Amino acid sequence: MKKIILFALVTALVFIGCQRQAAAPSGGDLYRDTLIWAQAADVTNIDPHIGREATAIQVFLHIYDSLTKRTPSGDILPAIATHWEELSPTSWRFYIREGVRFHDGTLLTAEDVKFSLDRAVNTPSVSVFVNWISSVTVESPYVVRIDKHYPYAPMLAQLSFPFIAIVPKHHVEPNNEILLTEPMGTGPYRFVHWRHGVEVELAAFEDHWRGPPATRRLIMRVIPEAMQRVIALVTGEIDIVYEVPPVEISSLQADPNIQIFSVAGFSIFHVTNNFNKPPLNNRLVLQAISHAIDRQLIVDTIMAGAGRPADSTITPAVFGYHSTGVHRYDPAYSRQLLAQAGFPNGFETSIMVSPQQDRVDVTQAISEMLRDVGITARVEILEFGAFIQRGAAGEHDMRLAVWTTISGDADYTFYAHNHSTQHGHAGNNAFISNPELDALIMRGRQTAVIEERLEAYRLTTIMLQDLLPQIPLFWPVINVGANSKVEGFVPDPGWNHWLYETRIRN
Repeated sequence: MKKIILFALVTALVFIGCQRQAAAPSGGDLYRDTLIWAQAADVTNIDPHIGREATAIQVFLHIYDSLTKRTPSGDILPAIATHWEELSPTSWRFYIREGVRFHDGTLLTAEDVKFSLDRAVNTPSVSVFVNWISSVTVESPYVVRIDKHYPYAPMLAQLSFPFIAIVPKHHVEPNNEILLTEPMGTGPYRFVHWRHGVEVELAAFEDHWRGPPATRRLIMRVIPEAMQRVIALVTGEIDIVYEVPPVEISSLQADPNIQIFSVAGFSIFHVTNNFNKPPLNNRLVLQAISHAIDRQLIVDTIMAGAGRPADSTITPAVFGYHSTGVHRYDPAYSRQLLAQAGFPNGFETSIMVSPQQDRVDVTQAISEMLRDVGITARVEILEFGAFIQRGAAGEHDMRLAVWTTISGDADYTFYAHNHSTQHGHAGNNAFISNPELDALIMRGRQTAVIEERLEAYRLTTIMLQDLLPQIPLFWPVINVGANSKVEGFVPDPGWNHWLYETRIRN
């Protein structure tokens, strides 16, 4: 236990020192006061315990802090918690950083930590990621004890999630919906305004415990059309663009005024099949769909080679990955499977997708491939918020989505997507209920023994590739475009791009 505490203390001191040095503002007019980044869709919800989608996280991770913080390289560092110790496999003590202030100047205490974790556990959107917590006890003004239902190995990673943020009890307790309009945390930026569908503006919080951020003002601009985002980057209207279309990478790399940041991420393009919509609960039908998809062709053309065909909804970089082999592209075999399933002439269905261009292009390609084996799959393009809500409500047949295992641990994806208790907004949009699968997922979730977890996830992966509640398509490369004058930006494999140290030369 002493080793754990000592390591956390040393790491915290190094982390804070590096952050303060990197974030120290330069004098004169060397750097701009404002950084503007563009993303394809608007924030879904600015309350961190509700808006867990990437488009929301990319904004509010600057407003809030969590107990721990994950770096782009995967290290878990102290944040609001300075250090911690294991009391037993199911009980840990966390020591809270003193002197941390919320944006209204109020000091953060252990009461805020308990209130926040209890709120997250009881909020359907994110409870799936913290329902291993049985209780949070305040032991002193700056010490909390977290008790777990079972030994939960990914605990420290889960506590780093931006949507398991620490919020001010005094601000939220009187009005549980206050964060929808008046977000307040302890992060390096405070909320200024949100023009829905247009932009979110944030201003530097000078009293942040790490020190003030490198740039005084951040603006997130919503630009749904991929080419418009690229044009805005090239013309200098935007400083950083998330989700650069792969087909534009080579031309942007040739532009001396643009730099491209690429990283192999934790993301997966996949198709979710609604088991409540026959025949999408038929194993043979789903196998036929999977073998009708030419993954390599999609990667080579639509993604311009920026990806790899996938055989799992988690990537090889994620703990628990097991390779079963990518389903081969074989239309003749697909037709054979459809005939065995009782659909020799195919059937009609639909594929729901959000409006990001690469996702639409992939969906349309899949629709054409399915047509080749007799399946008519109508493409339904929805605004991102509607896409999320209708998927959670089970109003889809098939649904193309991008998911990121931001914890780097298989539990994050397998439990949310496939456990029978997580239907709907919690993540199980396939609405699969399989006791044997549930048991394997819980086996991996409830033991801290690495070998036992790996075996559970090996068997889980094999079962999922047979049942196919989700059809893995490919693992994309994350590409971010930026003005050549941008400094200090590091792409995050979980899409949680943190701009605390980022600045732009004049």
